[in-house]
Amino acid sequence: MKRFLTVTTAVAALVAGGQSAQAKDLVVGMFGGSFGKAAQTCHIAPFETASGDTVVVQEGSSSQFAAMVRATGGDSDFDVVYIDNSFAAQLAAEGLLQALDKSKLSHAGELVDGAFGAEDHFVQYQWGATAIAYNPADYPTPPDSWADVFTAASSGKVALPDIAGTAGVHFLIAAALLNGGSIDNLDPGFEAIAKIAPEVKAYYTQADQIISMFERGEISIAPWYPDRAAAAGDAGVPVAIAYPKEGAVGIKVTMVIPEGAGNTDGAYAYIDNALSADVQKCFAENMYAGPVNKNVKLEGAAAKAVPPEMFGKLYFPDPEKIAANVGDWRQRWQREVTK
Repeated sequence: MKRFLTVTTAVAALVAGGQSAQAKDLVVGMFGGSFGKAAQTCHIAPFETASGDTVVVQEGSSSQFAAMVRATGGDSDFDVVYIDNSFAAQLAAEGLLQALDKSKLSHAGELVDGAFGAEDHFVQYQWGATAIAYNPADYPTPPDSWADVFTAASSGKVALPDIAGTAGVHFLIAAALLNGGSIDNLDPGFEAIAKIAPEVKAYYTQADQIISMFERGEISIAPWYPDRAAAAGDAGVPVAIAYPKEGAVGIKVTMVIPEGAGNTDGAYAYIDNALSADVQKCFAENMYAGPVNKNVKLEGAAAKAVPPEMFGKLYFPDPEKIAANVGDWRQRWQREVTK
C-alpha cells in the first residue's frame, strides 16, 4: 500500500498569514475514492490546520457537480468545486461561476501557461489524461494504441466510460481521431464504438467503478485515468497504464468558485494553498496527478505515472467546443451506443 506523504512548508506559509478571525465551514465538492483520500492528505488537512476553517466535503463527478451548480441558479451551496475544464467552461458560459481575482492567488505566477480559463472563471490545479488501463497478465506487451481497445472487444473483457463523464467524451474524440475524424466530425468515432457496443462488458459512470472488475478479472482493458490506475495498482489491483501512440487525451482538472458561494475568502485561501509547489508535489506523489506549478520536480513512481515529458504530447480538446456540443453528443450516444 502506498504511503501517504504530507505537506509541511505550505502549512507554515498559511499560518504565517494568520488564521482567520472566525472559523467557518468551507463546502467543497470533490471527486471520491483514491482521489478524495489524497485530497484529504494534501489539500484539506493542511488547510484546516492553518485556517481553522472546517472543510465539508460532498463527493461526486464533474457532471454531477455541474448539475448541482445549475440547480441552485447562482446561489450555490458550494464554496469550491473540483471539476474538469469542459464542465467549467459550460458553467462559466451560463454565468454560474465567479471570475477569479488573481491578486488573491499568490501562486498564480508560478503556473504553466494556460492554467486559467477564459476570463479567469477557473484555474487548473493538475493535469491528467484519458489513457489505456490494462491487466498486465493479459498484456505481457502493453497496449500502445487506441485500436487495441477495439481489437479486444470480441473477448468480452472491455469496459468503456459512459459519455456522461469526461473519460467517455474523450474516448469518443479519440475514436474519431483514430478513424479519420476530428472533434468537429465525430461520425467515425460514433460508428466505431457502435460496432463494438454489443460486446462491451460494462459502461462505467464513476471513475472507480471498474476497479472491482479488474480485481475479478472481468475486464482486461479500458480507457481510464493514469492517476486512478496507478493508485489502484499500488493497492494490489492488477492494472497498469499505457499512453497510446496516437496521443492520450489530456484533462485540465480545475477549481472554481460558484456564484453565491458563502465563504469566498476561505475559497481563495483553499485554492491558493492547492496551487503551491509543496502541495502540488504532495498531491502528485499521493495521487499521481500532473502538477501545474512550474517549481515542482517529480521523481520515482509519480514521474512514471504522469511523465513530465508527456504533458506536451497530450491532445487537449477545445473545452468551448465540448461545452457547446456535448448535450447533442450524449443524446446521440444514447441512440446509437447504449440503446
